[in-house]
Amino acid sequence: MQPFTKAVIEQIKSIPAGKVMTYGGIAAAAGSPRAARQVVRILHSMSSKYQLPWHRVVNAKGEIALLDDESRFLQQSLLEDEGVEIGLNGRIDLSVYGA
Repeated sequence: MQPFTKAVIEQIKSIPAGKVMTYGGIAAAAGSPRAARQVVRILHSMSSKYQLPWHRVVNAKGEIALLDDESRFLQQSLLEDEGVEIGLNGRIDLSVYGA
């Protein structure tokens, strides 16, 4: 496993319940601030294997980035179950819920 991939996995695992991080924030914390798309790839391919709390990762605007309705609803439900409020505009206040 590449060092960046390992660092991303550790960053995602460290997001506490009730908090979120952005793809770019995870990439920066893992040592490569311009690698947000790599974070997406790692989440997509390794969430199940490493039991990652994938639902705690959102885009830079604080929005759920998943496009299909079923996955979007699941992510929103999991976040709301942890106490994360999603505004009427579909955004999460990163100043409140950001890790």
